[in-house]
Amino acid sequence: METPAPRLQDVQALAKLVGESPALLKTIEQLPAMAGSGAAVLITGETGTGKELVARALHYLSKRASFPFVPVNCGSLSDALLEGELFGHERGAFTGAHIRRKGLIAQAEQGTLFLDEVNSLTLKAQTDLLRVLQDNTFRLVGSSIEQHADVRILAATNAPLKQQVLSGSFRADLYYRLCVFSITLLPLRDRKEDILALADHFLKKHTPVANVPFELAPTARAALVLCEWPGNIRELENAVIRGIHLTKTNSIGIEDLGLQCKAAELTSPTPVPPAQRRCFSALKRAAIETFERQYLTRIMSEYRGNVSHAARAAGKDRRDFGKLLKKHLLNPRAFSPPGSPSPE
Repeated sequence: METPAPRLQDVQALAKLVGESPALLKTIEQLPAMAGSGAAVLITGETGTGKELVARALHYLSKRASFPFVPVNCGSLSDALLEGELFGHERGAFTGAHIRRKGLIAQAEQGTLFLDEVNSLTLKAQTDLLRVLQDNTFRLVGSSIEQHADVRILAATNAPLKQQVLSGSFRADLYYRLCVFSITLLPLRDRKEDILALADHFLKKHTPVANVPFELAPTARAALVLCEWPGNIRELENAVIRGIHLTKTNSIGIEDLGLQCKAAELTSPTPVPPAQRRCFSALKRAAIETFERQYLTRIMSEYRGNVSHAARAAGKDRRDFGKLLKKHLLNPRAFSPPGSPSPE
């Protein structure tokens, strides 16, 4: 009898990945298959997009879940430190090596070794890592005995690794060893449907247990969606933390969030290319697009994702209102508080 495939909601809960954007849901849907394969996975995305969270999800969805998950930032490992950190060393292997020390590979035995910022490894470090991936063996510094490495390797990069391969700064053979599977995490500005769901998640996470629950004022919710978030999820989380501690009530306003984007920028029209600046029709079209997007965001925030109530308040037919939401890629569920039923 075959084991039933895990439901998407169950995988999402176990992976602790928050959001409803199509790109994120597709990634979540693929995680069990990738986790079960045991092969290497390369996770690509800007800083703050949740690469380590995805790596942990792959680990905890795999058969290695009961064994260690060991993360290491490759940017902190110089050639001098790499061998000792990754492989460990024998007593007396070098000056100051007074005891035998296990390396990160041995610490991750039967588990997962997560190599963050793998793009920062030097060519020598890449060669050392390639040997582990090819042969599943390693040697402690100062030892001539090869040891077996029973460890799964996951890697992450915030740089275009393919370009580094073409430029010769990253080994092609290592790249293809690391990239059996690949996951690309979009920046938050390209999956705005996830912003409010994440903000509500962070509100719950960071509100002190004894406190009255906080909520985001409609204007604050609208502002969060309109911001570009160059620091991605990490920057959004910081804004929510500020809001919790700076608000004088249980309703967090724009001024409490300390957003980098100014309030004036939230209502400014969409920039028009220089060639079209004198074209009346282009200016009019851009102004209408900007007004529609901002109006829909604010009213959907105010009515917590309830399409029927928002359409009635806007004085529009529900079907036409729904078409406008689709036009601007606004998912009603993104405006609903977590755990609430699907918006009507």
